[in-house]
This record gives sequence, structure tokens and C-alpha cells, in this order.
Amino acid sequence: MDAKDFIQKTVTDNPVVLFMKGTAQFPQCGFSGRAIQILQACGVHNLTTINVLEDDDVRQAIKDFSNWPTIPQLYVNGEFVGGADIMYEMYQSGELKKILPEQAGA
Repeated sequence: MDAKDFIQKTVTDNPVVLFMKGTAQFPQCGFSGRAIQILQACGVHNLTTINVLEDDDVRQAIKDFSNWPTIPQLYVNGEFVGGADIMYEMYQSGELKKILPEQAGA
């Protein structure tokens, strides 16, 4: 399976997916850490994270897949939501909590 197929399958099969640098327990950049904190603040417990530092192909493919140049990237129900700044704005407005699916624990 190539990187684009892996990304498509991952975002289709999981309700909430965060492509990030590092892991939820050990984020490896400030923006990824912030994204995890925002999701935790929304009560998300069922979260799939993909560490893009483990696979150069996925790290490049996710930027092409979303047409978005930076990581982290959040997907909810297969739809690209945005990066850490957009997540924060949506969290502040209450919009993020509204789009998170109940099966994610939100």
C-alpha cells in the first residue's frame, strides 16, 4: 500500500485522526502538543495518531493529500479540519466540539 492509500484508509476507517510529529504521549513539536491538548480538552479519548516522523513518505504524502503544508493535521469523519491554529480557533468558538463524533468520546 502506498502512502496516499494508507492515508485515505486511515482517515476513512477512524473517526478522529491526527497526523502529528511524535505521539500523543510524547509530541515532538509544540504544535503537535497543542493539538493533543485541544483534543483532550474536548474530551476526545478515542483518537488515532500517526507519527509522520516514522515515515518520510507519509510525511510528504499528507501535505499533498490535504493540500496543506504543515503538520499536525486533524481529520474528523474523513474530512480535513486543519492544523493547530485552526483547531485552537474552533475550540475557542465551540465549533470543534460540535464536529467531533460521539464515538470519539467527545
